[in-house]
Amino acid sequence: MIMKKHLVVLTGAGMSAESGFSTFRDAGGLWDRYPVEKVATPEGFEEDPNLVLGFYRNLRNRLYAAAPNAGHLGLVELEKDFDVDIITQNVDNFHERAGSRKVLHLHGELTKICSSRSPDDPKMIRELPPDAPYAKVGDLAPDGSQLRPFIVWFGEAVPEIEKAASIVRSADIFVVIGSSLNVYPAAGLLGEVPKNAKIYLIDPKPVDTHTRLPITVFREKASSGVRRLIETLRTAGTSD
Repeated sequence: MIMKKHLVVLTGAGMSAESGFSTFRDAGGLWDRYPVEKVATPEGFEEDPNLVLGFYRNLRNRLYAAAPNAGHLGLVELEKDFDVDIITQNVDNFHERAGSRKVLHLHGELTKICSSRSPDDPKMIRELPPDAPYAKVGDLAPDGSQLRPFIVWFGEAVPEIEKAASIVRSADIFVVIGSSLNVYPAAGLLGEVPKNAKIYLIDPKPVDTHTRLPITVFREKASSGVRRLIETLRTAGTSD
């Protein structure tokens, strides 16, 4: 039996841009309209939980109204020929809705809520139903604390980063899609890629990778870039 090569994909906000989701840091992105300290920090939640809960409720409504794009679907197609792990910095569920089987969320999941006392406790995390995608002030987790979005906010640790690093260390192929590689610790995953692995970067904008490793760059949006990646990998496979 021939073992499939391990293909690891790190996706950022640009992965979902074609699905109608604003990237947070681009001009006109969400941080232009909502100060990060107000809606994405524990302090902001403590100061005005109604504002924060309303912000994420609106974001969920937009998510449910949107759909995965061709880039998400293309990554699913790659599972036919590769053992694919997706590590995403995104909080949307487009990868899962497209059909990807192995998805690790570094920064949480928008469709879930958790305890404000112990946000990483799996016993306190639950999926919100699409017909009632919200929590309100006074809604409590099983530990008695206020429910909050299951999002890793600024100033909080990224609990899944070690698991992500372990996945990357076994990659035969590593692909970065739509990530500025400016947000740590996720950006540091590039340093975990094995020396003999092939690396691809898909982004329409220049990205400073902070490395001298050889990287094949496709200056394209996610959908067309993933299609080009599929064609490139298939061509490489026939020449092995």
